[in-house]
Amino acid sequence: MQPNYEVDEVAEIQALREEARGYAADLRARALAVDAEPGRMRPHLDSPGLLGIQRLQPVLSSTLKTAVVLIELAKGDAGMVLACPGPALAGVLVRVLGNEEQNTRLATAVAGGRTWAFLAITEPQTGSDVTRLRTELRPDDEHGHRLHGVKRYIGNGSRGTIGVVLARTGPSPLSLRAALVEAPAAELRTQALDMIGLRGARISEMTFDGLPVGPDDLLGAHLSPLRRGMWGVRQAFNTVRVHVAAMAVGTAMAVHDYVRAARRQWTRTERADLEAAMADIEAVRRLTHRAAMEVDANRERGYQASMAKLAASELAVRISRNLPRMLGPGALLEHPLLEKWWRDSCAFEFMEGTGHIQRLHVAQDYLKRDNARAS
Repeated sequence: MQPNYEVDEVAEIQALREEARGYAADLRARALAVDAEPGRMRPHLDSPGLLGIQRLQPVLSSTLKTAVVLIELAKGDAGMVLACPGPALAGVLVRVLGNEEQNTRLATAVAGGRTWAFLAITEPQTGSDVTRLRTELRPDDEHGHRLHGVKRYIGNGSRGTIGVVLARTGPSPLSLRAALVEAPAAELRTQALDMIGLRGARISEMTFDGLPVGPDDLLGAHLSPLRRGMWGVRQAFNTVRVHVAAMAVGTAMAVHDYVRAARRQWTRTERADLEAAMADIEAVRRLTHRAAMEVDANRERGYQASMAKLAASELAVRISRNLPRMLGPGALLEHPLLEKWWRDSCAFEFMEGTGHIQRLHVAQDYLKRDNARAS
């Protein structure tokens, strides 16, 4: 069941959309510079686009508002969105699992627009399958626990100074815990990875070699064992998948708008192809909005979120691959932004679960519904 949005809230969402549109041009203007030198963010931190994103972050109180805003910002450039300092994905998990003090701690750490946060889940051997994570929280008499393990493909991992790390305290399903940690530290090594797409996200590898984790660092201590591990992570994933879908939709829109504006004359067939592509984009945009509303109504329901993430990531690749061909065989060389967006579109597939994982989630949801009806 989806929530009913009051007239005032609908007006607020429309106002947020318009404000985000105003920042998109600045993000696009800086996109190629950040893509070329993702480690050189200082010249951009006081730009209208990044300052605008930071101004919007505190007022995005629902998944729908965030999705609407992310679509518009990604029409500027999704890589710039991910390069922006702030709580990012770590903020989603802390809101779900953290207490008031931990939420304040994260908010205070990233205040001022000069600090990045990270969410460290993915590992070299197990990917983002949280049921098989190998990173450990080992008991320690002095601090409570020490963190050991390697995380890979972590957004802003090499430049983040605070973040959330997912690890295990033991072998059982109830042993999964999230810890709020700070960097730099002697027991933490980070390395930025050389990526092809979404380079502004500064995707990195993080190695934890006995990083101290105190009782106040563990998220979910006020929750039952059933709710502070997999339950909370699943809720966060459902939210973040909508975010990824929104950025993928925005990227597809950016490619479509750019290609349409790059030529003055179109054949009837080409115009029909452009209109068909826009219809596909609009359909996935609406699916993303529905998924956001479903998550707002019940964060435990991830069926629509998986559908949206799957459809949007495939859409972004399809649009980024096909539409530039209308500008000629050398379009990606002549239009560097189109080449960048083509690379970025491939990265959405690997964020918060690949397409195969999303198909599995959708199939499992159907089976649960069938079993519920049968009983």
